[in-house]
Amino acid sequence: MPLAIIYSRASCGINAPLVTVETHISYGMAGFCIVGLPEAAVKESRDRVRSAIINSRFEFPAKRITVNLAPADLPKEGGRFDLPIALGILAASSQLPLQVFADLELTGELALSGELRPVRGILPVVLAASQSGRTLIVPHLNAEEAALATHAHVLSAKHLLDVCTHLTGGQTLVPCAAKKVLTKTSTIDISDVKGQVHAKRALTIAAAGKHSLLYIGPPGTGKTMLASRLTTLLPELTETEAMEVAAIASVSHTGFDPSTWKHIPYRSPHHTSSNIALVGGGRSPRPGEISLAHKGVLFLDELPEFQRQVLECLREPLESGTITISRAAFQTLFPAEFQLIAAMNPCPCGYAGSSLDTCQCSSDQIKRYMSKISGPLLDRIDMQVEVARLSPTFLAASNHEPVLSSADVKAKVLTARHFQLSRQGKCNVALSVPELDRHANLDQNAIDCLNQVITKFNLSARAYHRIIKVARTIADLENSEGIQELHLGEALNYRCLDRLRL
Repeated sequence: MPLAIIYSRASCGINAPLVTVETHISYGMAGFCIVGLPEAAVKESRDRVRSAIINSRFEFPAKRITVNLAPADLPKEGGRFDLPIALGILAASSQLPLQVFADLELTGELALSGELRPVRGILPVVLAASQSGRTLIVPHLNAEEAALATHAHVLSAKHLLDVCTHLTGGQTLVPCAAKKVLTKTSTIDISDVKGQVHAKRALTIAAAGKHSLLYIGPPGTGKTMLASRLTTLLPELTETEAMEVAAIASVSHTGFDPSTWKHIPYRSPHHTSSNIALVGGGRSPRPGEISLAHKGVLFLDELPEFQRQVLECLREPLESGTITISRAAFQTLFPAEFQLIAAMNPCPCGYAGSSLDTCQCSSDQIKRYMSKISGPLLDRIDMQVEVARLSPTFLAASNHEPVLSSADVKAKVLTARHFQLSRQGKCNVALSVPELDRHANLDQNAIDCLNQVITKFNLSARAYHRIIKVARTIADLENSEGIQELHLGEALNYRCLDRLRL
């Protein structure tokens, strides 16, 4: 009996390593064995494949069938190998020609009837197959997602018989075609937030330089409203960025929705989330909230209510833009280049410093509450802004002074981003220390002012450089080549917790 070799792809984080499905049929006691570190779902494919072959009117060999999934040390999971295993059996039993599989890769789960069911994480498979130069065949329900990779050659099928007909020269499979995605008009706008000029200005600066931001204020002052409108101020994702976002979502538990193509991610996990939910993990590693917020916004409301160990997990990703999940047998890397926006109350009851003077919290209670956020984490948050309570008279007034819409603010953000990209090729928040020294251009008055503040408040070197980065963004918004004392003074005003700790 001949040996059939068919190519498929496994799932390993956002990568799709090549798997060679080797099928050998020999004489001896009838049996069906799958080797190559298969997990339970892969082992169960024996019954799915047998029924699918029989119900598709093919002959299932009553011989000894051995299927090897190489490399043997790579864990295999899910039903994605059903289709290549079934075709390998048909090719090894001479029911299909062997030579047609040389330039093909296949993936898909089989129903007992032979119908193809979708698999998770199809986009990384498509990208890997495209790089190898092979044609990929996927289930029909994965076609819309697979078509997002416009340079790949991907075919889709609904049934095992459709694939076999295509391979034997009959009716050919249809290439996956991308559907036109209608851009949804956002129903939210920064002009929805009344007043809070100071907080809106901070949000504009955060959008222009991709800075992290913490809002501090009593309940009902608009902190969550402001954070949710950050995505309306950000530039659209490029094709490459959108593909990265889609690939991460594709391997997540929920999968990728093609209708969200090029939407800026906005993730807002509940404060009861665990550290694995936030950074990712599991027996088969899946991306967490910080990776699902890649190239977008991660909003943490009620920041001190998160477990401290959960918040500490943010420290390395905020600096590196990646998260490495290490286990005894494997190591998986997920991208996590997110923009952190957080909100918190000034005390446990939420009304410390309020004009209502209703706070009943003691100084020790407030101190314990604030200490839930560690100094190293606060050091990594570029701006800390107080959001004041608005008076009922102001809220009830029907006529307010003209406010800028999200479109108006976005135009300013795009201009500032253009200055940054043309000057240094990246946003200000990503500047290294040597790059910051080269592009900051502080005048002498600004340097003297900064040195006094750093000495007075005993700030770290990290805080020193982050203040300069924020000042550089403010200067970009004002179309200024250098950082003046006025720009630095505004940046220092966005460090309210440094003043409170004095």
